[in-house]
Amino acid sequence: MWDHPDQEIVYRELRRYRLAQFYDRVSRLASGLSKIGVRMGDRVAVLDWDTDRYMEAYYAIPMMGAVLHTVNIRYPQDLIFYTMQHAEDSFVILSEEFLPVIERTSNLFSFVRGWIVHSDTKKEVKTSLPNVYQYEDLVSHSEPYEFPDLSENTTATIFYTSGTTGLPKGVTFTHRQLVLQAMANSLVGNRNPLHLNEDDVYMSLVPMFHVHSWTMPYFVVISGNKYVLPGRFDVKRVLDLIKNEGVTYSFMVPSILYMILTHPEVDQYRDYLRGWKVSVGGSALPKGLAEMASKFGITTIGGYGLSETCPVLTVATYTRSVKAMREEEQIEYRISTGIPLPLVNLRVVDSNGKDVKRDGKTIGEIVVRAPWLTKEYYKDPEKTQALWRDGWLHTGDLATIDTMGYLHIVDREKDAIKSGGEFIPSLLLEDIISLAPGVGEVAVVGKHDEKWGERPVAFVTKKGDVTEKSILEFLEKQASAGRIQKWWIPDSIVFVDSMPRTSTNKIDKKELRKVLEAGVRG
Repeated sequence: MWDHPDQEIVYRELRRYRLAQFYDRVSRLASGLSKIGVRMGDRVAVLDWDTDRYMEAYYAIPMMGAVLHTVNIRYPQDLIFYTMQHAEDSFVILSEEFLPVIERTSNLFSFVRGWIVHSDTKKEVKTSLPNVYQYEDLVSHSEPYEFPDLSENTTATIFYTSGTTGLPKGVTFTHRQLVLQAMANSLVGNRNPLHLNEDDVYMSLVPMFHVHSWTMPYFVVISGNKYVLPGRFDVKRVLDLIKNEGVTYSFMVPSILYMILTHPEVDQYRDYLRGWKVSVGGSALPKGLAEMASKFGITTIGGYGLSETCPVLTVATYTRSVKAMREEEQIEYRISTGIPLPLVNLRVVDSNGKDVKRDGKTIGEIVVRAPWLTKEYYKDPEKTQALWRDGWLHTGDLATIDTMGYLHIVDREKDAIKSGGEFIPSLLLEDIISLAPGVGEVAVVGKHDEKWGERPVAFVTKKGDVTEKSILEFLEKQASAGRIQKWWIPDSIVFVDSMPRTSTNKIDKKELRKVLEAGVRG
């Protein structure tokens, strides 16, 4: 079943396995879960950091015909409970670190039939929860499992995605969808500018609870590469793993890359960061961040997808035309949203559903069809109908598409700033501001304006000597050069020590809008 039995899976400095050993543990975990009552179709939740046990659950639970629920551990306690109840979880695998969250309200979890607990430091985990099983006992005291021959359309996973309003929405994916998405992702790695091969060492810095960690835990088995699991995210630990395990390829959101490159000890790791290849998604890859990474010898490329799309739809690999360009021209395409993966039918449409011009200027909404898109929001037919209106999945993202087919995200519909009846693309404006000397992270949001409807305000963290005046002067020069419209220039710059984060480490613009509503002035 496994084509690369000597492939290595490493969990921090604590444990490492060959793939053959890993498969044996997956099989015994499935057998142990079966013995305690997990049946076909049961939801099994996991509350954990990015550990080897989580990786085992990624395979064992779906392969036995149950459904893996990757719980967002960064949700507040009430939303953790809501999503677990809504998903109808029957069993839960959890690290001891999350026991206090559950134990405080254990009486609410009457729908859970069994709790499987584990620890990195203890052989036996003590808890007041009922019906408790020790994870390692289930694995070590079980025989190998004979996995059933499942239909490819069997549901494999469920997780929850948050919008700007309302409760989180559940999305499900089948075995077929996961396999096709993993295979499509594995196809793009050997293209320019990544040039991945069997010697590359992979480590995803996308949490395993978030959209299958962008399927890296699945396609790494297809590609046969060594895989490193970092556990709970810690920048120093990540840098040490890059050094000690020879990590050469990673996934992450922009803010994680920024945190790594601005760590106080990062200069000590320059030799080990040189040659690192990083795919960035979740939000736009700012040009300033890409240039900062390049100074370390790191290659970065953009990509695009949503929770509803499993997630990857596009990756900024090079076409022949881009490959032939000068390096300074290529960066504009590396930081773009990229070109669609195989099997992705992606369009940018106007309000009438007609394709916009492929001129890199005309803005429309991204709509998409692909074999790995979620079919529904779980138990929510009304939102499902809105998501899939006219037979296309509506992303709510605004973009342009150029003559070579590269997608360029300009905004989320919910984040778009409409000033004087015209849109100001906040992502493009953020990208330009990120190039100003001394600027760290940037987020542009709209503020109510009596005359214009909305006007942009830029929130900025500092990584050098920078003032509001120096940023505005920089933007005036960009406007004079024709790179932005003069009326896009923010009315004010607000300096902050750090950006608020969502549960997936993206900059939380909802919180920044609250700051403006509370009357903060730049």
